[in-house]
Amino acid sequence: MCGICGHRDVDRRKLLKFGMAGVVALGLGGLSGPARAAGAPTAMSPGEALAALKTGNERYVSHPELCSIDLKEQRNAVAPHQAPWATIISCADSRVPPELIFGGHSVGELFVARNAGNLVDTATLGTAQYGAVVLGSPLIVVLAHTACGAVKAACDVVSKDATYPGAIGHMINPILPAAIASRSSPGDWVNNAAKESARRTAKRLTASKLIATGIAGGKIKVTAAIYDLQTGVVSYLD
Repeated sequence: MCGICGHRDVDRRKLLKFGMAGVVALGLGGLSGPARAAGAPTAMSPGEALAALKTGNERYVSHPELCSIDLKEQRNAVAPHQAPWATIISCADSRVPPELIFGGHSVGELFVARNAGNLVDTATLGTAQYGAVVLGSPLIVVLAHTACGAVKAACDVVSKDATYPGAIGHMINPILPAAIASRSSPGDWVNNAAKESARRTAKRLTASKLIATGIAGGKIKVTAAIYDLQTGVVSYLD
């Protein structure tokens, strides 16, 4: 293992220890014992998970060298049970791999859902709920990025009445309100629309009864963020 990995603020061995330490109840109402995943969820709080993502992104920006990770050991350790400590709803863009931009995390750490525009449809909402309520992931990040193609397409619909084939037009429809709302804002329209869309998506997640219950109990945090393709920096929007 390289020196950067060896001195991480959130060491992988500690994360695994958190995951296997014993049952930590989330206290979410209406969820019976059998509905939970077998094994213990992470012991990390929402604040600790957010700090881990922030320091991980700092490593990615300041020390972008790839580390050598013992994937076999990690794979074997998490094969019986997963206890991810953050859920990331990210764009499908090939330049935005969450496991890398948050510091080179290995298997079993991040619970990731990806689609063009980092949107929340029924399947993605269910994925976020499953990560939070069943697996015990304490943090949900809606991760937008600069120069997003899906957001640009939505802006083109608003400004040029553009049309797209197949299901593409239906896919970007949820971004249109954000594109309209941010059209007159100073700065880059596409990036502003991406931020606004991420905020709205995060707000939709907080309206979910299952997730809202966890937020009220201090067990879950939902936040929006944007990744800069040029600098590699993740900035949080709340």
